[in-house]
Amino acid sequence: MPARPTWQGHLKLSLVTCPVALYTATTKTNDVSFHLINPKTNNRIRMVATDPDTGPVERSDLVKGYEVSKDEYVLFDTADFDKVKLESTRTIDIGQFVDADDIDRLYWADPLYVVPDKGVGAEAFAVIREAMEKQNKIAIGSLVLRNRERRIALEVRGKGLVAWTLRAHDEVRDADDYFDDIPTKKADADMVDIAARIIGQKDADFDPSQFRDRYDEALKAMIAAKQKGQGVVEVAEPDDTNVIDLMAALRNSLKGSVGSEKKPAAKKKAPAKTKAA
Repeated sequence: MPARPTWQGHLKLSLVTCPVALYTATTKTNDVSFHLINPKTNNRIRMVATDPDTGPVERSDLVKGYEVSKDEYVLFDTADFDKVKLESTRTIDIGQFVDADDIDRLYWADPLYVVPDKGVGAEAFAVIREAMEKQNKIAIGSLVLRNRERRIALEVRGKGLVAWTLRAHDEVRDADDYFDDIPTKKADADMVDIAARIIGQKDADFDPSQFRDRYDEALKAMIAAKQKGQGVVEVAEPDDTNVIDLMAALRNSLKGSVGSEKKPAAKKKAPAKTKAA
């Protein structure tokens, strides 16, 4: 388990509370990342905080500012943020329970693992978790995370809980602003039937272990090639996929899907003996 939790506080259901810690459930440590390099010296470029009037300044001396008008700021230091005391700063108060399907998936954001903090209050945590599991509900609460109060949805997972931060209503754009301009067309029933058959042939179980970032893999291969002083092989441009005859494309896709099904490999025949010249 990571040494440093993302958030520590209490989980509260009515009069039942228990200390909990939240840990980020995802990681990007395997992603390829780059630095800015001066190719003339091969040195990494360091970004230096600079005041346009006085020059470079120490980052530890800086504070945050909110711009109220052009070049006019209200300043805040760390102590100021600590003075904003909300109950959700240190307590996740479960205020309501909903069905999972009631939450539009556009609002689900980042997952965090919720565990009893250092084993303390494990019994109260188990009571809350098992009651939620029995009712098959999603808990809705709030907490202050990274200087913002966020609504969260808590769901049971194994022996713990997963807290999903929820996007605010004003963060989600209205789909009608984008979908209203889509032309209204009645799809041909035969075409829809063929497309449905193609979908049926591609039916599979969800398996995230099969997902991989091929672009990331290509970058790693390029890095390895450059380390060895090898040239970089360019990828061929894909063929033009402009569809002229939609019905023909669907039929060909259906044939291709049928032909792509795995079949046992045929046994190779031994090569015929040839007469000596």
